[in-house]
Amino acid sequence: MSLDVRVLGPVRLLVGGEPVAVGGPKPRALLAALTVNRRRAVSSAALADMVWNEDPPDSYAASLQVFVSNIRKALRNSGVDPAKVLRTESSGYRLEISEEACDLGRFEASREAGARAAEVGDHMGAAQLYGAALREWSGRALADLAGLQFADSFATAMDEERLLAAAARIDAEIACGRASSVIGELVTMTTEHPLREPLWGQLITALYLSGRQADALEACRRVRAVLADELGIDPGPALIQLEQRVLRQEPLSTVEFKRVERMAAAMTETVTEMPRAVRSGQLRMPDGRVIPIGHAGMRIGRMTDNDLVLDDPKASRYHAHIMPSRAGLLIKDLHSANGVFVNEDPIDSGALLADGDMIRIGATVLTFQAAG
Repeated sequence: MSLDVRVLGPVRLLVGGEPVAVGGPKPRALLAALTVNRRRAVSSAALADMVWNEDPPDSYAASLQVFVSNIRKALRNSGVDPAKVLRTESSGYRLEISEEACDLGRFEASREAGARAAEVGDHMGAAQLYGAALREWSGRALADLAGLQFADSFATAMDEERLLAAAARIDAEIACGRASSVIGELVTMTTEHPLREPLWGQLITALYLSGRQADALEACRRVRAVLADELGIDPGPALIQLEQRVLRQEPLSTVEFKRVERMAAAMTETVTEMPRAVRSGQLRMPDGRVIPIGHAGMRIGRMTDNDLVLDDPKASRYHAHIMPSRAGLLIKDLHSANGVFVNEDPIDSGALLADGDMIRIGATVLTFQAAG
C-alpha cells in the first residue's frame, strides 16, 4: 500500500489515498517533526521539545512511546508494515520514507528539477515542474499546528521557499510567451509583498510583453511610491533599468528576470539602512571553526536540515536565516523563542551584518567575518 505523509498544509497521513487517523495535536506534531527530518534519527528529547512547545513534562518519554505505538497500530491496520516505516533508534525515532512518500519531498524534488530545466533553457518543462511542485501545497505548512514554535518557524521558512518557487514558475511562463497569463497572479503577489522588488520586475515585464506599456509604466510608478512612502528610498538598479527600457519601448528579453537563483538575492524586504554593502562572509564558531555563508544564505537552528546546526538547547528548531539582500547580508529572526542578538542588541525583523558583528543565538555566540 502506498504511504503519503503531508505537511505542506494540515498534517495528514494517507495510505492508498485514504486518510488514516493519527490522533490529536501532539501525535500530529510528532509525525510532522519526523517527516521534516525523514530518514534521520531524532532524539526523544528533541521531539519532546517540539511536541510540547519547548516545555515537555518529566514523563515525556513514556508519552512519546504511546504516540508512536498508536501511529504504528494505525499503519498496521491500514496494511503497512510499521517496523519498516517508524523505527526506534537508540536515542529516539526515525521515519523511514522515500521523498516520493511525502509532499515535502515531492515539492523539493520537482522544484530542483524545474531549476535544472530552466538552467538548460527548457522553459516549458520548467513551468510544468514548478507547477507540479506548487500543487503539493494545500495551505500553510503545518497549518493545524500553528502556535507550536517549531511549526511556526518551519512554516515561515517554507513560505519563502513557496514564494521563490512561484516566482520561478512565473519566470518560466513568461519565457514561454505566456506573459499575459501570469499578470493577475503577479498583481496579487505584489499586493501581498509590496517591498519585494523582483516581483514588481516580473509584473512590469509581463505587462510590457503583453502590449500594455501604459500599465507597465503605472506599475513602475506604484513601486516607486511604495518604496518612497515605506522606506524613503528609490528602486534598485535593475528596476530603474527596466523602467528605462519600457519608456524607450525597447524589446525585452524574456530571460531578464528568469533565474530565481539570481532573484533570490533581492527577494527580501528592502531595508532603509545602507552601510557599505557586505555581499559574502563567514561565521566563526566558539570552537574556532569557520563556516562559509553560501550564495543562497544560511539557515541556523537545532533542526538537522539547517545549514548550520546548533547543539544548543536555547536555540529554536529554525532560529535565524542569513540571506542576501540588495543592501548586503541580512540576518532575520525566524520567530525564535529566545530571539537573535547582534552585538547584544535584539533584532526585530532583520539587521544588516557588518564585519566583526557578534551574533548570539541561544547561548551560542558567532562572529561574522566579511569577505575581503
